[in-house]
Amino acid sequence: MHREPQITDTTNASLMARRRAALPVGLGQSHEIFVDRAENAEVWDVEGRRLIDFAGGIAVLNTGHRHPALVKAVQEQLDRYTHTCFQVLAYEPYIEVAERLNAKAPGNFPKKSFLLTTGVEAVENAIKVARAYTKRSAVIAFGGGFHGRTMMGMALTGKVAPYKIGFGPFPAEVYHAKFPCALHGVSVEDAMASIEALFKYDVEASRVAAIIIEPVQGEGGFYVAPIEFVKALRALCDQHGILLIVDEVQTGAGRTGTWLACEQWFEQAGVAPDIITMAKSLAGGFPLSAVIGRAEVMDAAAPGGLGGTYAGSPLACAAALAVMDIFENEGLMARGREVGARLVSGLQDMASRHATIGDVRGLGAMVAIELFKNGDPHQPDADRVKRVVTEAAQRGLVLLSCGVYGNVIRILVPLTASDAVLDEGLAILSASFDATA
Repeated sequence: MHREPQITDTTNASLMARRRAALPVGLGQSHEIFVDRAENAEVWDVEGRRLIDFAGGIAVLNTGHRHPALVKAVQEQLDRYTHTCFQVLAYEPYIEVAERLNAKAPGNFPKKSFLLTTGVEAVENAIKVARAYTKRSAVIAFGGGFHGRTMMGMALTGKVAPYKIGFGPFPAEVYHAKFPCALHGVSVEDAMASIEALFKYDVEASRVAAIIIEPVQGEGGFYVAPIEFVKALRALCDQHGILLIVDEVQTGAGRTGTWLACEQWFEQAGVAPDIITMAKSLAGGFPLSAVIGRAEVMDAAAPGGLGGTYAGSPLACAAALAVMDIFENEGLMARGREVGARLVSGLQDMASRHATIGDVRGLGAMVAIELFKNGDPHQPDADRVKRVVTEAAQRGLVLLSCGVYGNVIRILVPLTASDAVLDEGLAILSASFDATA
């Protein structure tokens, strides 16, 4: 006979004990904290303690926890229908989301979109579409890039630990080039040369379907793709008939100061990708992802080749429409740039007092600091990052680390956070550096 577990003591410690007994160790957890409720950029744990959220559900909560307009939209959708499977019985909100995404994507050409559930699902489908259109099989990604935890997602991801350990072999014909990063001595010329080297040593250009890149590497360390590199990449793709896929799963939905980071490419250099992937903040916490691209490219897959049972959930579509309205009605794009500037200013002040902070960087409100021992970029200080993140959590601030060497602290605070909350969070971070010196 099935019996529900007896819950006698709801604390973070008791829930961690239950978690360890019921869940596999491979399912990581950044903080031994369990949330009871949340509002905008603040959360309260099961013990009633308040924390400031600088993690935003890993870039999912650009419009904050439980934005009233989003909650209202989902509640109204709940009263109508929750699921039919779009491929069986369709519904208008799905079409409206696609129409609005098409209109927002850069490029002076017709576009089409379709919806899925997770970020890696969007990435996998982008590869499917690229292969269907080009009739080619190979894909080039970049070292330090992150594209998800499915088999193809892991193959594309340019970071072994912890994502790939013990899970191979991975899908074939995925190759990795260098991502330009002046801080670590990789120039734009070096990165382009690494692609040419792949053409010479591993795969002919005529067999490459797509090159996939994050405008700002997320898990890889918040390194921003230089516009010179983007221009060179677009020219290389055009030269060889390769599609350019931009993974905006983490950068999209206003995080970088524009709805899509690649809009800035188009504004600065007229560069537009052929395919774009989105997820995370697109629906403000409801599972939804999208693939957006050139109409003729998107039409390459045969009927039935795209979709999914839960893809484009009515509840998630309602949430996405609310998110787009919130950005327009509340001027969140401009607010995001203000948030980013405030964060950078505060972090630069910290860097002036702590030599371990070797770099402050970001695009819009996608901001990070990289820590080194003795200020030496060749000595990543992952241990100090762990201590700072742990100390900050104890003081009431939720942070995330990232980077190939685990020595980067990234900030993905909701764009709706007040200046007071931002400053309070920065003060806690500063105190955490002092306490761990």
